Amino acid sequence: MKLVDLVKYFRKGGTYQDFCKLYFLNVDSEVIEIYMETPFQIDNEIFFFELEQTEGVLEFEANNIVLSSLFDFYVFLDMIEESNQETYKNVSDLDIAKRLISYGLNNA
Repeated sequence: MKLVDLVKYFRKGGTYQDFCKLYFLNVDSEVIEIYMETPFQIDNEIFFFELEQTEGVLEFEANNIVLSSLFDFYVFLDMIEESNQETYKNVSDLDIAKRLISYGLNNA
């Protein structure tokens, strides 16, 4: 899945619980983290891991791919909630995904 697809899913009303079920993630995890292969680019795939699996490390290896933490799911959901405000209704999913990558680069 790419970040723009995740943005689209949640901006169209997808729920966290349904997403976790769909991707076999533990909805009761302390937090789900979103990782991406570096360098962060809009077309890179994103991956989801429970904090209990990654132990909060900034770099995590899965299937022989080194991934870097972009941000956690709570940060993502807060940004989606903000993007759904009237001020940002006309901002495209792609532009929001680009802003999220910028956030991940500058705050990781």
